[in-house]
Amino acid sequence: MLKDHDNIEKMSVYLAEGIQKYTGRPLRIMEVCGTHTHENYRHGIRSILPLGIKLVAGPGCPVCVTPSGLVDSALYLSQRKNVIICSFGDLIRVPGAKGASLARARAEGADIRVVYSPLDALNIAIENPNSEVVFLAVGFETTTPASCLAVKKAADGGVRNFSILCACKTMTNAYYVLAGSVDAFLYPGHVSAVTGMGVYKKLETEGISGVVAGFGVAELLTAITVIIEKSQLNTPFAINCYPRVVTEQGNLAAVSLINEIMEPCDNQWRGLGLVKGSGLRLREKYRDFDAEVRFNIPEMPETESNGCRCGEVLRGDIEPEQCPHYGKKCTPENPVGACMVSNEGACAAFYRYGDFHTNSR
Repeated sequence: MLKDHDNIEKMSVYLAEGIQKYTGRPLRIMEVCGTHTHENYRHGIRSILPLGIKLVAGPGCPVCVTPSGLVDSALYLSQRKNVIICSFGDLIRVPGAKGASLARARAEGADIRVVYSPLDALNIAIENPNSEVVFLAVGFETTTPASCLAVKKAADGGVRNFSILCACKTMTNAYYVLAGSVDAFLYPGHVSAVTGMGVYKKLETEGISGVVAGFGVAELLTAITVIIEKSQLNTPFAINCYPRVVTEQGNLAAVSLINEIMEPCDNQWRGLGLVKGSGLRLREKYRDFDAEVRFNIPEMPETESNGCRCGEVLRGDIEPEQCPHYGKKCTPENPVGACMVSNEGACAAFYRYGDFHTNSR
């Protein structure tokens, strides 16, 4: 083990030295995955990049890109009698359009519970047959299969007091929206483990470049090095630098489950607006488990709260510290925007590591 660690450290130093020698044309590389953003800050990778290479945060944090309307819909449901809202932890602190959050609603008496999986929410429904249990299904291809499994189990088991408020998203069409503002993407390892490489091969044929990256320092440096080298050829590329996890075909069982339970739809993204075909909704067979339909939830306007500039951060247009609220009105203890709430958010990463490990110039 120690020998492996030594080899990784030597490789990391070698790659870092190679990157620092870069003198080619300027490159903008987008970290699609929020975990990549955090790891690049944490390992100090941003601080070693030459002036010509710029890492920018992207929309790969599911909590961050969930629009205010979803939060407001959940708040609307939380005021109903005998309704239990179940959610992942980060989401309950995300403000809605008027600054209210599920955390505040819970403090005021609403029954809002943090769960670790959709199946936990399904169990709560089974244990509370006289209450309606709504799971806030937020996430990309990585977590969507679990939401689909919960719905399938509820349908097969006759659990009629369970539903999901669905904000599941797929990444592919977001790349088209963002491609014009970056030279290449650091594709997300977790999502890619489900989708496989086919998505990126198609993007390559349409002139969009990127590399699938792991999460260790050597894996991230390798991916950045490959992007640098391939970009000099001025031809599109799609490279898998995470082969120990990501395969060509992906997780066929997970993809099959998603396709069985859900179908594509247009979807709102914080920062990107309406992205055609980027969302998922329950198919007609399972529409009874759609909380939006079951409770006839009114349409909620999509607005950013209190002058927050999270949307611009998610598009890579600005760095977190360029938002006037950053570090003042907006901190991890008192977040104004979703990017400061989530553990994968760019603002949270910059707040924790950015003063020491940034290449913002």
